[in-house]
Amino acid sequence: MSEQPLNPSTAAAPESGAADAEATADATTVHASATGSTAADVMADEATATEATAAGGAPAADATATAEVTAADEAAALRAASFERARRLRQEPRFPGGPAADPAGSHHERRIRSFQPRRSRVTTGQQDALERLWPKWGLDIDGSYVLDLHELLDGLPVVLEIGFGMGEATAQMAAEDPGTGILAVDVHTPGQGNLLGLADKAGSTNVRVANGDAVILLREMLAPESLDGLRVYFPDPWPKARHHKRRLIQPEFLDLVAPVLKPGAIIHCATDWEPYAEQMLEVLTAHPRFANTAADGGYAPRPAFRPLTRFEGQGLDKGHVVHDLLFARV
Repeated sequence: MSEQPLNPSTAAAPESGAADAEATADATTVHASATGSTAADVMADEATATEATAAGGAPAADATATAEVTAADEAAALRAASFERARRLRQEPRFPGGPAADPAGSHHERRIRSFQPRRSRVTTGQQDALERLWPKWGLDIDGSYVLDLHELLDGLPVVLEIGFGMGEATAQMAAEDPGTGILAVDVHTPGQGNLLGLADKAGSTNVRVANGDAVILLREMLAPESLDGLRVYFPDPWPKARHHKRRLIQPEFLDLVAPVLKPGAIIHCATDWEPYAEQMLEVLTAHPRFANTAADGGYAPRPAFRPLTRFEGQGLDKGHVVHDLLFARV
């Protein structure tokens, strides 16, 4: 049996193949003589040209690569557009003429915040209250000016309340003590609308609702010794140890509070989280600008003016113990 060639087309006519090889060699020599190059250089150039031609002769591969690049560019453009839409939503108010989505946008700081903004559904009643009453009783904390509290609350003594939730307790305190103005601060839009609606229903005109970061309000928008009191009821306890730095009642926070409180003004805190109550007591006791009103230097009984809130009732049902702390600014 004869052995078959692996490539019959190349193996056929060996004599003509040899002749072609000789002709190629002669042409290479002539070209080399004309250009001053060696035959080896010319052959190398031809090999390079052949490789380039082979590479250029794969349009399908080029098309695939181009399609992949185009798809990647389109995906990047879609991501950029999505981020831009999200940025605009953060900056645009949910209700025209209502609380701004990011009132202190120019005051972004690398600072640990004690609050976590959250979005939830706004009811029809809350939306109505925001649209009707925000222009009259609402303000954004943008840090651009100093509030005239005397004008804002018609000459009433003013107590600042930080974090009012859905506003039930705040509205009740305002209705029961119309001689005290309450500047209530929160970032929760449904709660803002709810408090405005409750105050309006009760006929209370001594409530103003502020939207934004209380730290910016204290630091940049309140005049020295302009407040008659501060209320911080049931702030987020941030129970995990790694989150304790987010708790509101810290020495740095009290440093901001002390200058804007009048001498003798009361800072009133309440919490149902025992470890946080202990920290509050420790921090307030150690601060030189505050003195405990409790004779024994501990917790105070709940004052009659602080209503039992729904949140507090839920905590009591679970067996939590509520602690009140009342410290006077010295």
